[in-house]
Amino acid sequence: MLRICLIGIFLLFASAAQAGSSTPAKKLFGNKPLPASLAPRSHGFYSRGCLAGGTAMPVNGPNWQAMRLSRNRNWGHPDLVAYLKWLAGQAAAKDSWPGLLVGDMSQPRGGPMLTGHASHQIGLDADVWLTPMPNRRFSRREREQISATAVVKPGPHRVYENIWTDAHFALIKRAASHKRVQRILVAPGIKKKLCESEKGNRRWLRKIRPYYGHNYHMHIRLFCPPGSSGCKPQNATPADDGCGKALAWWYSKAPYAKSKTPPKTPPKPRKEIMLAGLPAACRTVLSAADRAVAGSPPAAYSGRSMPLEGSAALSAMAPAASLADLPVPLVPRSRPATR
Repeated sequence: MLRICLIGIFLLFASAAQAGSSTPAKKLFGNKPLPASLAPRSHGFYSRGCLAGGTAMPVNGPNWQAMRLSRNRNWGHPDLVAYLKWLAGQAAAKDSWPGLLVGDMSQPRGGPMLTGHASHQIGLDADVWLTPMPNRRFSRREREQISATAVVKPGPHRVYENIWTDAHFALIKRAASHKRVQRILVAPGIKKKLCESEKGNRRWLRKIRPYYGHNYHMHIRLFCPPGSSGCKPQNATPADDGCGKALAWWYSKAPYAKSKTPPKTPPKPRKEIMLAGLPAACRTVLSAADRAVAGSPPAAYSGRSMPLEGSAALSAMAPAASLADLPVPLVPRSRPATR
C-alpha cells in the first residue's frame, strides 16, 4: 500500500512538471496574484527573467496614483518602488508636476506578461504617464477608462505645443538625473524637444532614448540592484547626448521603410517563452509560497474608496490641466521585439 501511495505521489508531481513545461511562462506568472515569499532579487534580463520578493507600489500616495489596477502590474523591486516615491515627491515639490500617474510596472513575480510588454519582467521597469495627476483621487473605474494624453504629433514627431510645458521637461530631466536610472524610453519627438530645450549640462540626455510607441508615457528602467547577482545588465547608453545622428535617424525614412524584397517564406510566429527559457532561479520564484501583504491585492480591490499612503491631502495640491480638454492618445505602431 505504501509503495502504491509513493508511486501515486511521484506520478502527480511528474504530471504537474510536464504541464508546467508545456505551459507558456506568461500564463504561469500571469496567474500569480501575490509575490514570492523570498528576499528581493531581480533574475535575468529585462525581457527574460522574473522577480523575487516583489513590493507593491501603493495605489495611492500624496503625489501619485497607480492606474490600470485590474492588471495587477503595480509591483517591482523595492528599489523601483522607492525610486518612484522619490520622483513623485521631488517633482511635486520642485518641478510644478502635481503627481505621477503610474502605469505598468511588473507582475507580482515578474516574468512574461499575458498581454503587452516584452520587458517589465524583473521589477526594474515602470511606465509613467506624461499626464499630470489631477487634484482629486480617481475612482477604480476611472483608472481603467481614462487614457493617458499623447504629447507628440504622429508623422512629423513634434510635440503638441499646446500640451507640452516646462513641467514636462523638468519631470523627465529629474527622472533621468537619478544615478539608479539606466535609461528612459520616449517618443523621438520628446527626445528632440528635450535636446532643443536643455541650455546647461547635457549629460543626462544620454539616458533619454527615442523609441516606438512612447507618445504618451516615459518608460523608466533602473540599473540592476546591488546584491542581484543573477540580474543581467543592459549595454550602457552611448557617451554623447544622443541629439545628433542617432536622433536624426528617426526623422529619416529608415525606421519606417518596408523591405523592398518580400521574404520568400512568411515569417514564423514568435515562439512563446517557456519556463525552461528563463533563469533557473525563476522556478523557485514561481513555486515559492505567497508572501502575505497588507489588505487585498489591487486587482482584487472592490471597495468604493482606496487607502492613501501619506498624510498630504490631494485637494491641497495645485490643479492639473483638465483631462477632458486633452486629445485622445495615439495608438502606438507595432514595435520590434528588442529595445
